[in-house]
Amino acid sequence: MTSSPAPALSRGTIDLAGHRRTDETWLAEAWASPDTRVLVLERGEPQTYGWRALLAKQSRALVTSDAEEPELVFTTPELAPEGERYLLGVDDEGRAYFAVRAEAGVELEEAEGTELTSLREVGALLGPRDSGLLTHAVALANWHATHLFCPRCGSPTRIAAAGHVRICEREGAENFPRTDPAVIMLVHRGQGEAEQCLLAHNPQWPDGRYSVLAGFVEPGESLEQAVVREVAEEVGIAVAEPRYLASQPWPFPRSLMLGYTARAVGQALRTDHEEIEQVRWFTREELYAAADSGEVVLPGPVSIARGLIEHWYGGELPGAW
Repeated sequence: MTSSPAPALSRGTIDLAGHRRTDETWLAEAWASPDTRVLVLERGEPQTYGWRALLAKQSRALVTSDAEEPELVFTTPELAPEGERYLLGVDDEGRAYFAVRAEAGVELEEAEGTELTSLREVGALLGPRDSGLLTHAVALANWHATHLFCPRCGSPTRIAAAGHVRICEREGAENFPRTDPAVIMLVHRGQGEAEQCLLAHNPQWPDGRYSVLAGFVEPGESLEQAVVREVAEEVGIAVAEPRYLASQPWPFPRSLMLGYTARAVGQALRTDHEEIEQVRWFTREELYAAADSGEVVLPGPVSIARGLIEHWYGGELPGAW
């Protein structure tokens, strides 16, 4: 993001090694190597936990809790539990990384100095390598959990390509991980010290929680068209000059957030009266004061929303969800 650090979940440094996913000889050798590192994800089942809890549990993995910067806790292939296996990639030293989505009923033990933590909680605190690995693993786990059957004929599917494809048992059709593009945008108006940004409150959020606007891209629509449409629908404001800043994977369960700024130029027809309950405009001085006092609670650092707000503000702001 311009003049700002990369979004928290966009800092991965591992080579995804896509060309290795169908190389069964290499995969077998990598899994047999004592140098290989395995990230174990806690499993959730929809019928047991419900979908919200499912996504939370699939975000959880063991991290260190006794260091200033938490790190993922890996195991070896020999000690990894049974479960779905995904190749996450290879580092600069040639070491392979896999994820295993543990079988139902397997409890991950929190040894001394470790704790089970979700991607939402720890993603911004992990280093670039670990943040990228956990984001990749969670995205794959969430996709596999919801694509056990073929979308064309309803037959069961099986895992293939080291966790990056599911194949229909009846037709042999390949199904690839799905990513839903969504635009997320900071709307601004005015110039200089009088310039303002728009933040909105969703009725499902606690009082005082505000963020930028966002919405999914519709079929046949460009990203810039989606920015204009979503702002008009949600808050009744016409915007121009959509300007792309950065993107971030958001595997809750399968989105790619594409960050924009856009300039307010007038009124527009508002057609969505459910997503947004309150809208407020802030100058930079007003935004800092509201965040510092706790009157307004801004998104946490794991979200690209925080990056968009601080990019506009020009520095760090206090407080977070």
